Amino acid sequence: MAEVFKEAIRLLASFDKEIYEIVLLSMVVSFSSTFFSTILAVPLGILLGNIEFPFKRVVVRILYTTMSLPPVIVGLVVFLVLSRKGPLGHLDLNFTPSAMVIAQTILIVPIIMGIVYNRTKEDGRNINDIGKTLGANCFQRGILTIKELRIPIFIAIVTGYGRAVSEVGAIMIVGGNIKGHTRVMTTSIAMLKNMGNYSMAIAIGIVLLTISFIVNGILYHFQGE
Repeated sequence: MAEVFKEAIRLLASFDKEIYEIVLLSMVVSFSSTFFSTILAVPLGILLGNIEFPFKRVVVRILYTTMSLPPVIVGLVVFLVLSRKGPLGHLDLNFTPSAMVIAQTILIVPIIMGIVYNRTKEDGRNINDIGKTLGANCFQRGILTIKELRIPIFIAIVTGYGRAVSEVGAIMIVGGNIKGHTRVMTTSIAMLKNMGNYSMAIAIGIVLLTISFIVNGILYHFQGE
């Protein structure tokens, strides 16, 4: 074990090209999916928390259910939709980073949306009423809500990113774990373990744990505030 960890540290310290290409692709895919998820989920979460409509409880229950979607099911559905005989097969996206971003976005949107909705239903209406009293229009009230709920929104985004960077099932299916093309940290660790290449697996695992520690540290800091 000592030799394995020693070799893992050596690989990281020597800036092994393969390892850092994997890390870079992981970061790009995770940041991209988190960005697109934020654009979709934050406005929808605020809207859901501020308005009343028939069957809202049903919609909320569906939202809570989708927050724990099995990644392999999401990966399978996305793969079938993007397959050559699927409805979006003409885009030829399977086994590309774009397909991985799509799968991760589907997984993250409900998480960010659910957290934003929970906080908005508690404080959003008061913020909305204050905006109306001050004569703000609908757009201005939306901006005011985002500004006042910026800490919970940021926590939601960081939580979504943490799910994205640690996800393996969906991106393994749609990405294929192709070396130099769709191989990311989580899929690499699973593959390297099966190959018996424990040094590189641990080296990548150290990077993944470091990222997770930073993400959780940010979460703890803002939750404390």
